[in-house]
Amino acid sequence: MKNTNQKWLLLLVLLFPFLQGCGLLIATGVGTGVAVSQDRRTSGTFVEDEGIELKSARRISEKFGNKVHVNVTSFNRNVLLTGEAPIENVRKEIGDLVRRIEHVRNVTNEIAIAEISTFMSRSNDTLITSKVKGRFMDAGKFQINHVKVVTENGVVYLLGLANRKEVESAVEIASSTNGVRKVVKVFEYLN
Repeated sequence: MKNTNQKWLLLLVLLFPFLQGCGLLIATGVGTGVAVSQDRRTSGTFVEDEGIELKSARRISEKFGNKVHVNVTSFNRNVLLTGEAPIENVRKEIGDLVRRIEHVRNVTNEIAIAEISTFMSRSNDTLITSKVKGRFMDAGKFQINHVKVVTENGVVYLLGLANRKEVESAVEIASSTNGVRKVVKVFEYLN
């Protein structure tokens, strides 16, 4: 019995990084509908952002395959690129490829010239993202869906449509979270 419990615990620990958003969906019971209704973006922009992310990821994968690791995050049609590419020309080419996708207004290319990150590194980044989001909820200083959190190699990127007070709070909370090396703001300011 003890051995079975240990196996389940190990499985949960290994899967935790991949379940970061599931608790919110289960807790709300309605998922995307709630997220869209409380989002500062229009529902059309919300859908466009999803499309930008999917199209970008597909085109990057088609062109570069497993030679790169790139995360595409779009918020209000402003795209953040994170991950790793082998050389500067590939990094630049990925940015140019994403800029040409319909509805993209701006691209912030934070892709590092480095070897592709390990599963362990990505799992740690997912854990950091979860900790930051949890601390946002605990603080209750703003609606957490107004600030999107992306972590890459211990660097936390904060995106969203926010006022200056919300940005200050988000940066303070994120930067004081264990494991965060640096915080980068990629916000659109409301005021």
